[in-house]
Amino acid sequence: MLFPEKTEFKKRIPKQKFYTNMEITSNLKKAFVEQIKIIYWQNKLTSTTLNIDKGKSVLEIEVIEIKLNSKNLDKMVLSKIDKCIPYHILFLLEYEGMYQAFISYKEIENEKIKVNKYYHTQWLEKENLPCKVEGLNMDSVYENFIRQIAGAELNVGSEEKKNLKEDIEQAEEKKQLEKQISALQAKIRKTKQFNRKVELNNELKKLKKMLEKF
Repeated sequence: MLFPEKTEFKKRIPKQKFYTNMEITSNLKKAFVEQIKIIYWQNKLTSTTLNIDKGKSVLEIEVIEIKLNSKNLDKMVLSKIDKCIPYHILFLLEYEGMYQAFISYKEIENEKIKVNKYYHTQWLEKENLPCKVEGLNMDSVYENFIRQIAGAELNVGSEEKKNLKEDIEQAEEKKQLEKQISALQAKIRKTKQFNRKVELNNELKKLKKMLEKF
C-alpha cells in the first residue's frame, strides 16, 4: 500500500466524462477510447487524511490510477484530466501489473489552471514507485512527489534546493542549452569552410561555458 488507508477513495470515473459534452479533438477522444481501460480515483491526500498542516497553494493531492490497454498513453490525456480537476494530481499508470508514476508542476491561481511539463518514473512494481509522503504540509508533500519522480532531471546546480519553480525553470534552461550544443555540433560536422568552422567552434565554446554553470 503506497498511501495510508485513511486516504482511500476508490471511486471509478467513467472515461467518457472527459470527452462527452466537452471541447476535445478527435485524436484526443480516440486516445481516451483506445488507450484507456479504466480510470480510478484511488486516494485523496489532504491535511486531514495525512494528519499534517494545510498548504498555501496545495489543498488536496488526488491519486488517479489509469489502467491501460498498452504501455503507450498520449500525454495530452493526462493534461486534459489535469485541467478538468481543480486539484493537484498524482497519476499512476498501470499495465499488466507494472506501474509508472506521472506528475506535473501544476499551478492553480484564481481558478485558472496551468499545467507544466510532466515528469515520470520507469515501469516499476507498485511498491517500488518513488511516491513517499514526505513533508510537514501539503505544499511540501506535493513538491517532494515531483522531486522524487523527476529524480536527476531536477537535480541541477548546487546541492542546495531553491524553490521548486526555480529548479524546474533551471532544469529546462539546461535542457535547452544541451539541445543547442547538440545542434551546433552537428552543424560543425557538416561545415566544410574553415573560417565558418572556426566561428561555430567559438560559439560552441561559449555555450559549453554557459553549461558549466549548472
